Amino acid sequence: MKAAIFLLGAIIFEVIGTTMLNLSDGFTNILPTVIMFICFALSFVCLIGALKTIPLSIAYSVWAGLGTAGAAIIGIFLFQEQLSAVNIVGLFVIILGVIVMNFSSKEKKEIPE
Repeated sequence: MKAAIFLLGAIIFEVIGTTMLNLSDGFTNILPTVIMFICFALSFVCLIGALKTIPLSIAYSVWAGLGTAGAAIIGIFLFQEQLSAVNIVGLFVIILGVIVMNFSSKEKKEIPE
């Protein structure tokens, strides 16, 4: 359970960091730039915590997949980005891939804490 919380934290900090990267305007806006660096650092710290019990292939896939989907969703709602039907299908494929990876990991034994 603790590893899942670390992984969730890694995803949340990564999405916030990516959002701040967009708001930093090429690192010209100081506050979003500083927040971005802090969030990316915290994301990696949380990912390291998750990797103590979750296998790398699962943790990294979930982190990257949900981080990508989260950034796309933020882009739509916060920055009014438009997604084509192909982009939407791609997001669903990413999310489906994360679900499949998680179901397949249930068959394998987790690394003991």
